[in-house]
Amino acid sequence: MSKELQNSSGCDVPEIAFVACSGSAAGKARFAGSCRTCAEAVEHGFLRGECKSGCVGVGSCIEVCKQGAMKIEDGRIIVDPEKCNGCGDCAAEGVCPQGLIRMIPADATNFIPCSSTEDEEEVVRATCGYGCIACGECERVCPQGAVSIVDNHAVIDYDKCVGCSACTVRCKKKIIVDTQHDLTVIKDKVAFVKCSGGSRASAKYKELGIQNCYDAAKMDAKELGLCTTGCCGQGSCTAVCRYGAISVVNGTAVVDPDKCVGCRDCTFACPKHLITIVPYKGTKLVPCSSTDDYEDKSQVCDSGCIACEDCVNNCPNGAIFMEDKHAVIDPSVCEDCNMCQYVCSNNVIKAQKVPEHIYKQREAMDMQEGGYWL
Repeated sequence: MSKELQNSSGCDVPEIAFVACSGSAAGKARFAGSCRTCAEAVEHGFLRGECKSGCVGVGSCIEVCKQGAMKIEDGRIIVDPEKCNGCGDCAAEGVCPQGLIRMIPADATNFIPCSSTEDEEEVVRATCGYGCIACGECERVCPQGAVSIVDNHAVIDYDKCVGCSACTVRCKKKIIVDTQHDLTVIKDKVAFVKCSGGSRASAKYKELGIQNCYDAAKMDAKELGLCTTGCCGQGSCTAVCRYGAISVVNGTAVVDPDKCVGCRDCTFACPKHLITIVPYKGTKLVPCSSTDDYEDKSQVCDSGCIACEDCVNNCPNGAIFMEDKHAVIDPSVCEDCNMCQYVCSNNVIKAQKVPEHIYKQREAMDMQEGGYWL
């Protein structure tokens, strides 16, 4: 017999349990096997760099669930909505010492799996890939006023939520779970790596025994005969991507826009700040950030911008400008014509391809400029 609550209209609504944490940053691996209860784990305390608000993963909630609706999977507490009858035992006081389990409507489609109280965005990103950064974008974009920021994390008022994808699309970190819409399809921005320099740097750093981008970035690239601003190719960005959208190909990080949802985690993981966020609408892009003179640039890279300015001088919309000796395209002005690619003597400029069905889906969901989607 499922437990029910009343909505704002006074009608009974079936409810189920929801764990407001999807991460594993609260010492789960450390507490596993060493603590008998979640309360005991919390009493032990948290180490520097761990989330103090997250699930400790010992499983006290699982023990009290008579329906067998909860389990630990990849370090996370998972609720089976088919088995959960909304009894509320797991959400009772004293079961979860972190207060992470809430009872929500069984037909809810949007979820925010985070309860972090941390107020520093960079700390949240460094701590947990699923952490809410409390940017407030979801709160501002919600047409129903159903989302608000409470204790530095977003919370949904299910009496007001209608299950649209506004908060899902606007969420900078893309942590909002949406069971109705595919984030890899419904998105307005994706990541882009401003380098296509090839395998030279990656091979050199591997030869030196360096295995991550942070250590590679500390090296004197010029002394090693490498581009000073190029991709290190050691995959720090790939390690943080929850969608498998970025990989190292021929020594350089490459983003698959079909998989990318624009969460920006990779932009924070790159020590050289080579990854940026661009509109997912089809445009031309310059994968180069070199600040060197052409003579120096040509010695370390075969695919860099040579700063000839042909693209700048021939763009019919004035969408291209020079910045620190490389071309930059303003996506808000670019109309995706082929002139810059046609005149680029080094074949540097790339085209971002967007499937036609993306445009059709945006139109169908009213995702046009001026609406609340973009």
